[in-house]
Amino acid sequence: MEKHFHLKNILLSLIEDIKKQDFLVYFRKMSILEIGKDEIIFGTVSAFMKDNIEAKFMNQTLLAAQKEFGETIKKINFRVDINIDNPSNTDSVDCTTFYKSTLRQVKKDEKLSYTSVTMQQKKSVNDRYALSNFIVGADNQLAFSACEAVARNPGKSYNPLYIYWDVGLGKTHLLQATGNEIIKKVKDKKVVYSTADKFITEYVTAVKKRNVEKMRQKYREMDVLILDDVQFLSKKEQTQNELYNVFNLLYDANKQIIISGDRVPKELTELEPRLRSRFEWGITVDIGKPDYETRLAIIQEKSREREFLIPQDVAEFIAANVTENVRELEGVLNQMIAEYELTGNTPTLERIASKLQKLSYTKDLLGEGRTPRTHKTTIRSYEDIIDAVSKHFGIEKEGILGGNRKKEFMIPRQVSMYLLKTKMNYTYERIGNIFSGRNHASVLYSCNKLEKIIKKDKNLLYEVNAIKDGIGI
Repeated sequence: MEKHFHLKNILLSLIEDIKKQDFLVYFRKMSILEIGKDEIIFGTVSAFMKDNIEAKFMNQTLLAAQKEFGETIKKINFRVDINIDNPSNTDSVDCTTFYKSTLRQVKKDEKLSYTSVTMQQKKSVNDRYALSNFIVGADNQLAFSACEAVARNPGKSYNPLYIYWDVGLGKTHLLQATGNEIIKKVKDKKVVYSTADKFITEYVTAVKKRNVEKMRQKYREMDVLILDDVQFLSKKEQTQNELYNVFNLLYDANKQIIISGDRVPKELTELEPRLRSRFEWGITVDIGKPDYETRLAIIQEKSREREFLIPQDVAEFIAANVTENVRELEGVLNQMIAEYELTGNTPTLERIASKLQKLSYTKDLLGEGRTPRTHKTTIRSYEDIIDAVSKHFGIEKEGILGGNRKKEFMIPRQVSMYLLKTKMNYTYERIGNIFSGRNHASVLYSCNKLEKIIKKDKNLLYEVNAIKDGIGI
């Protein structure tokens, strides 16, 4: 129980220094295994947690331990504690429950103070959206560049700016990020972000309270109006008329207007022609569906934002399968994180393949229309890999095993070496003996070179994964 007491005090210190999400993800279950004269050894529930704490939170944990035990503690270490889930282990702490109970106590003890905030002081854009964390690809380059230009000179460049395309492709991120960029560059700018639904509600409320003029005055005082999803103004004639009035007020005063919809203005036939025509006064840009490279970059960036480690092969698999929009990518990532927090299961290719199959995704890096592999490995020796590579590339085995340096033989040879090393754990010396007695350095160079190539060459990555799937590795 003494270890349990000390561990709780250390965790209380960590709560003060570490974000809630990080604490709940990486410190989910902890224990103290040993307390030495100058060292503390902590236990974690998995190697995944151990690696992350060592990489990201070593200093904070050491300081928390020194706060509890004194500066005689010079170092800390972590080990996976196989008994951490044992009910008889009274020295472990479930940090999720601990965090919630601590938070309840804080709320109980603290007096909360409230200050009134005027409408003009409220910030309607979300801080987490920024142009710097928006992933730019060929599909959205023009829209991104237009938003950058608007952020530099609001009310002067591209006014109004109209962005369109289907749901879940990043319009809202781009709109709010532009608002944040304007606020950052010109601190006294008053920026309002609203959805069409909120604008409708605000107008209806103003009509009921008979203060429509007050609403107009509010918008007249704003420097930037960002209105999302204008297609939802369909059949709302009075609200459209009010937006028309607000638009004219802002435009005539050289205030910036940014609008988004799911179609080009001409196709919004349910809106008034005079309103549609005003949307076309500036510049109209579209956001298309992200390509593979952009999807992969998005899933990696979103993982970094959440400080969640996602294996490269899992990220590539998701990017190849979840092709429609960014929102779906985020949804899959959120499910992975939730599963990890609830069960401790780290993301693997098999788990995510099963999850996507249940969600009716049917493509993967192995090719169009093919489902994730479920068969067991069929390789028995290095010859099975050489045979698979030879068959896939349509060349003789002797060409792979020999010393011919033509590209048609070099790539299959490097692929073979790479698979023998990464999938069969052969030593470089053993691989060298298989390939005409090559030395250790030559094999190491070939494996490293191929690894660098497949990070950039999508087609070769496809070839390697196709071979791996064919032999079940």
